[in-house]
Amino acid sequence: MNSIYVFGSSNTDMVVKSKHLPGPGETVMGGTFMMNAGGKGANQAVAAARLGGSVIFVCKVGNDLFGKQALQQFQREKIDTSFVKVDSGHSSGVALITVDEKGENSIAVAPGSNSFLNNSDVDEVFESNMGGGIALIQLEIPIPTVEHIIDRSASKGLKVILNPAPAQLLRESIYKKLFMITPNESEAELLTGIKITDHSSIQEAADRLLKMGVDNVVITLGSKGAFFCNEAGSKLVSAPAVTVQDTTAAGDCFNGSLAVALSEQMPLEKAVMFAVKVASLSTTKMGAQASLPIRKEVDLS
Repeated sequence: MNSIYVFGSSNTDMVVKSKHLPGPGETVMGGTFMMNAGGKGANQAVAAARLGGSVIFVCKVGNDLFGKQALQQFQREKIDTSFVKVDSGHSSGVALITVDEKGENSIAVAPGSNSFLNNSDVDEVFESNMGGGIALIQLEIPIPTVEHIIDRSASKGLKVILNPAPAQLLRESIYKKLFMITPNESEAELLTGIKITDHSSIQEAADRLLKMGVDNVVITLGSKGAFFCNEAGSKLVSAPAVTVQDTTAAGDCFNGSLAVALSEQMPLEKAVMFAVKVASLSTTKMGAQASLPIRKEVDLS
């Protein structure tokens, strides 16, 4: 099994489950409160580790209670934390999340120390005795750092998977260095300018990303599953029917699962099917990292 290097954010999620998402100026009473570990990078690292992946996580946390709790949690999940940086000058990241009765969510993030993960922080990884494997990256850390990670990962021969979330534009030359990109529908629209409304527009958006230089495109479609495409062809993988409790971190679960499947040398179609299944299971539980399945749950479902 190849190593999975996850570069990204770590947050603490403050979650309120309420009847509906509040509008501007509206207060919704009667909710229940939970505090969970989160952040797209941390979610993806934990998702991969729980499925048996060999995970090295690179992030920056504050020298505060939230940061210490996060570091302890990563270690409990058997994640290699050798390259987790502690920032004494900034607080750890925090996300405020509201979840409605249908499982839809609204999120506001104060990134804190995540915004200060820099090139010298990540260079320590590339200067270590790293083997081959996969680099999994999201966009909750500074874009210049993301582009540097992609440059260095590609030069080291790692398969680079970019989850372009939250959606932002990168320099054009970066796309040619990606083994895979995994946008959702709105992220694919921002990157390509193509609004996804049906199968043909999904195909058109995927083709545009291939023309930008990406080797493999996987567009996640929520409850409809995922669409994957490369020069050999394309296919829609449907999601199993489940009772949704909370969609928070489902996309992160998908990406962590996909990285594990690819690290186990699964063919692309089988890897996407595996990731869709695991992500669907995650929506049946509340929370971000709390909802992420272990391998036994997946194998028995």
